[in-house]
Amino acid sequence: MIGARPDKYKAVIFIGAPGCGKGTQGQILAAIPRFYHFSMGDAFRSMDTRTPIGQEFVSFSRKGELVPDELTVRYFKKQVDARADLHMFKPDIDILLLDGIPRSVEQAVLLEKHIEVLQLFHLSCPDRDELITRIRKRALKEGRMDDASEPVIKKRIRTYEIETKELLDHYSDRRTDINANQAPIKVTHDILGAILNHPEWQGFASEA
Repeated sequence: MIGARPDKYKAVIFIGAPGCGKGTQGQILAAIPRFYHFSMGDAFRSMDTRTPIGQEFVSFSRKGELVPDELTVRYFKKQVDARADLHMFKPDIDILLLDGIPRSVEQAVLLEKHIEVLQLFHLSCPDRDELITRIRKRALKEGRMDDASEPVIKKRIRTYEIETKELLDHYSDRRTDINANQAPIKVTHDILGAILNHPEWQGFASEA
């Protein structure tokens, strides 16, 4: 039935170090019909802390505690469902482009109840000097002077590497490495080529 909500949302995950261009690629691909970009970072920044779930997040932050993975995934589901209710995201014909979630294997396991991961794109940028330059430029452009510090940037990159190694292994059977040192249009070309050749995508697109 047209418009019926599936049991699980079909999704593609973007993973990459800060400055690799995940957000840029998500926005480019979101302009193409049948894709919907969801940034967990944007969702967190727009959170209404007056809501019950917002108050749960506040209670952990006030105590200086990490937000449990269960709560993060529950907030994700609530946000995506709300977008589906508003018909911004059409789950019967759209594929989610996830940026910023999952951040750990624990989150990935919890998400399995809600999404079917078709593919994970690892935006690889082994040239760390290039990453540092990109992050510094972005921080300066957005007026975030603290984030433009090289020691801060290097710490963020190291944290990313530690956090995501197990996650990349978890999705090894659906993982595609993309060279993020290329021009953005070439990165987009490589991502689209992989998606178009994916058998699940071909079946999904023909149905849509």
